[in-house]
Amino acid sequence: MNADAVDAIVIGSGQGGVPFAVDLAQQGKSVALFERGRLGGTCINYGCTPSKAFLASAHNAGRARNAEKLAVYAQVNVDFPAVMERVRSIRDEFMRGIARKLDQAGVRVVHAQARFTGERTVSGGGVTLSAPLVVIDTGTSAAVPNIPGLAGTPFLTNETVFDLTSVPRRVLVMGGGYIGLELGQGFARMGAQVDIVDRNPRVLAREEPEASTVLEASLHEDGVRLHLGPSVKSVRRDGDTFELELDSGQRLQGDALLVAVGRTPNSGALECAASNIDLDERGTIKIDTQLRTTCAGVFAIGDVAGQPAFTHVSWEDHRRLKDIIAGGSRTRDDRVLAYTTFTEPQVARAGMTIDEAVAAGYDARCVTYELSWVARAIEWGQTNGFYRLVVDQKTDKILGATMVGYEAGELIHVIVAHMEAGSTWHILDRSVHIHPTYAEALPSLARLLT
Repeated sequence: MNADAVDAIVIGSGQGGVPFAVDLAQQGKSVALFERGRLGGTCINYGCTPSKAFLASAHNAGRARNAEKLAVYAQVNVDFPAVMERVRSIRDEFMRGIARKLDQAGVRVVHAQARFTGERTVSGGGVTLSAPLVVIDTGTSAAVPNIPGLAGTPFLTNETVFDLTSVPRRVLVMGGGYIGLELGQGFARMGAQVDIVDRNPRVLAREEPEASTVLEASLHEDGVRLHLGPSVKSVRRDGDTFELELDSGQRLQGDALLVAVGRTPNSGALECAASNIDLDERGTIKIDTQLRTTCAGVFAIGDVAGQPAFTHVSWEDHRRLKDIIAGGSRTRDDRVLAYTTFTEPQVARAGMTIDEAVAAGYDARCVTYELSWVARAIEWGQTNGFYRLVVDQKTDKILGATMVGYEAGELIHVIVAHMEAGSTWHILDRSVHIHPTYAEALPSLARLLT
């Protein structure tokens, strides 16, 4: 099939690909975007948007139950079908917004699986296009482990869990990372009995050990049962019941099984070799520091290219890419990485932990301020958590922070701003923060370095 020429092809409608396509189209370029599924990618359809809408209900239910420490006693009844209808309605409206944005910009959308049929030539849905510029933003999907008995069962992933219309009485969760913990705690607060299994010795194994300790205590308060250390040996489906056999010999039963053990790149169907695009052993698209693949004119952004699997990273990649194409000096790593796990309490991080800083060769030091020392936290009954700051003792610059506590994901941006500005902890020390706020603790945290 002969290829029609366009100025640019974008594969995938994630949070980097869409604004990039729109920007080019608004500049008068002819742009085509291939999308095999729902417009908006993982974030809008299976990730940030539905999960946080789901957690809005779950955490409000949890807060209402926990308000007895403030002498407020509530009888909580969760209308789960209505919750999920709201989740899906928000997701669908956001998707329609993406469609309108692409249409108004004049981006040609091809609703089909894309595959390379030559260098910078893409086919799908009976359409074959070629362009001097191709951008891959296909993201990742839930990894499904090769566990005996799992294949063929109606297990849930983040792509299917939001289609539920009734709350399962018992939920089994494989995975103690941010997806498993957020949804696991959410189901517990919706009224389910939840068991979470993870082969690591603690949840959020990549974070500070103390963060895991605080979060595990909160999960226990919500009635979540944690099984840390053992691996799932086999899965059995008997009628409507799932049974997990752990290598410790324990057996767990549930009415639903959520698999959240990692992510796998959405690259397999692209037939990248046809365009001389190299993949690594995991299927991640290989890129250089400026997002270039091994094929001239083809770039890859977001987590399909091994970037951190966060929407804000993918979105920022589109701005990097615009600069790079214009001859600029931006790179894949020219940012302060920050992220949050939206459990309660939240676990937020910017930059490096103390162990990571030392391993990177810094003469690093860290200080910790307990949330139980913060007036606002005491007044609001939210004292589980801490704030930790990591600094370079040679330059006094801030290298990172971990924050565990109520709305820590909002507070971490104070540290991000300081790090982006290249300021030292002395600037934070002399800052006057409003009393009584959670942020008031940050200058106090810095003063522990004096």
